[in-house]
Amino acid sequence: MKKLKEQTITWDHPGGKLLRKGAEYCTDAELLAILIGAGIPGKTALKMAEEIIERFKDFKGLANQPFEKIYQIKGLKQVKVIRIAAALEIARRIVQQVAKELKNE
Repeated sequence: MKKLKEQTITWDHPGGKLLRKGAEYCTDAELLAILIGAGIPGKTALKMAEEIIERFKDFKGLANQPFEKIYQIKGLKQVKVIRIAAALEIARRIVQQVAKELKNE
């Protein structure tokens, strides 16, 4: 049976920053880059994330976009857009749950 190659996160990448300092110290682009994962030749995941934030202003602006607009960012294919959409949906559900709890208090 082959051993799995141990993966390490370099400290100078967004995932390393999250581990080292905590998620609250990451920029929106760095958090988004973690979801994107890998970049493409000539364009890092962080660069893609920065382009997304620049184009849509913030996570709320991104959440209101149809998939077709998000796909326009070079390097964002189906899997990466699905990850982003899933994270935004999780955030939306958290907001709904908190709002429901506040209403019931």
